[in-house]
Amino acid sequence: MGRAFFEHLGADAASTLTRYFALAEPILDQYGYLSVFGTVLVEGVGIPAPGQTMLMAGAILAARGGMSIEGVLGVAFVAAVLGNSLGYLLGRWGGRLLLARAGVNEARMQQVESLFDRYGGGIVFVGRFFDGLRQLCGIVAGTLAMPWWRFSLFNVLGAAAWTALWGLGVYFVDHDIKAVFAMFHTIEPYLIVVTLLAVSGLLVYLWRGRAA
Repeated sequence: MGRAFFEHLGADAASTLTRYFALAEPILDQYGYLSVFGTVLVEGVGIPAPGQTMLMAGAILAARGGMSIEGVLGVAFVAAVLGNSLGYLLGRWGGRLLLARAGVNEARMQQVESLFDRYGGGIVFVGRFFDGLRQLCGIVAGTLAMPWWRFSLFNVLGAAAWTALWGLGVYFVDHDIKAVFAMFHTIEPYLIVVTLLAVSGLLVYLWRGRAA
């Protein structure tokens, strides 16, 4: 089943996924669902970790009969929601404190918060599917004081969609999921750069407008 998934991906994407799966499989064999939960949780808090790789590898093992697909999806979903929620709390407390100590301009801060309050839900949802955004969305949402209920709503929706795509999609080896993986593999490096530039630009905007 795993070999079937790697076919038709394109050489570069297939090579990357094969390498990731080879690294993830021994960890899954030893720690099982805990490895899926831990990596997805840590990733959501803002620490780079192979959460998505573990989810996909767990789905492949489930299709082989080595794990339960319900268990893989369940722990991944809970860890995704919990991880980003912890990231939100870190941003709400730690991020706000750091910005306050940096002396950012409060008027500019309120402008950015207003924009994120309007469009942040979509960013939290879509960000779940991309490296860089997936790790930072919770922290940024908390730092910019996005209302908790609104963040939680889109956090849950994004986690459910992400788990279904990379869990169920891989489990059933649908032809379309191969094309989706190849597309994400192609555009992710550019999106990571754009994300880092956007966050850096935001910090510069707030810092340069700080009160005298």
